[in-house]
Amino acid sequence: MLRVASVNVNGVRAAFRKGMQPWLDQAEVDVLALQEVRAERKDLEALLGDDWVIAHDPATAKGRAGVSVATRQAHREVSVELGPKALDTAGRWIEVDITTPSGNPLTIASCYVHSGEAGTPKQDAKYEFLKHMNIRMGQLGGQASPALVMGDLNVGHRTLDIKNWKGNLKNAGFLPEERAYFDAWIGHEESEDYNTGADGRFVDIGRAFHGEVEGPYSWWSWRGKAFDNDAGWRIDYHLANAPLAGALLNYRVDRAPSYDTRWSDHAPVIADYDI
Repeated sequence: MLRVASVNVNGVRAAFRKGMQPWLDQAEVDVLALQEVRAERKDLEALLGDDWVIAHDPATAKGRAGVSVATRQAHREVSVELGPKALDTAGRWIEVDITTPSGNPLTIASCYVHSGEAGTPKQDAKYEFLKHMNIRMGQLGGQASPALVMGDLNVGHRTLDIKNWKGNLKNAGFLPEERAYFDAWIGHEESEDYNTGADGRFVDIGRAFHGEVEGPYSWWSWRGKAFDNDAGWRIDYHLANAPLAGALLNYRVDRAPSYDTRWSDHAPVIADYDI
C-alpha cells in the first residue's frame, strides 16, 4: 500500500510553526505533495528531515507559490516543464517519477493553479496556465503507467464542490470556462462516462470515493464562521489516470478538529493505493 497526501500549506515554515509536524508524524504518508510552499529547498530539508527525498520548484518571485513532492523513494526523473518559460519558473507544476515499494512505476505531479480574479490579468494568467496544463494532462491521462496529479487546482468542478455555489457563478474558481477544463479531464457530470477514466481521462478520486454528496470540502476562509459552518470549497484534488484509479483503497479529507488547530486554510487530502 502507498499512502499519498497533498496539501496547500500556505507557507511551509508558518505551517510547521502552527502544528504541521504533529500531523505529519501521525499521518504516516509515503508521498507528500505540497503547494504554496513559499520557501527554498534548504528550508524544506530542514523541516522534513533526512527521511524524505525532496523535489522542489520554487517560484522565481520570492515568497510566492512553490510546489514540492517528497517521497520515501529515490526519484527516477523530475520535471517542471509545461511549456513557456514563464510557466516553468512560476513554481506551480512539478512532477516526479518513482518506483513504488512493490516495484510499480508511478508519475506524481504537484500542481498549484492560480486563484485568478474574473476580468483581470490574474484570470488571463490562470487561463494561460490551464491551457498548457491541459496538454500535459492529456499525455498523462493516456499513458500506460499509473499517473497521479494532485494539488490546489483552485476550481470547483461541480455545484457539489462549493457550499455557496450560487453566489460564485461569476467568480474565479467557478467560472464556466474554468470548469470546462475539468469536463475535459474528468468528463461532464451528465455524461455516461463521467469520472470513469475512459478514453484517457482521469478519475476524481475524492468524488469517486464519496459519491454524490456535498463536499467533502478542503478549503475554508479564515474569515468569519466559514470553517465552523463547513462553508467551504472542494478545490484540492487527487486526479488518477485509469491504470491507478482502480488501485484506490481509501480516501479522506483530514479536516482539523477545530478552527484553532488549523495550520493552513486547506486540509490535507489523503488516499491509499494498492500499488
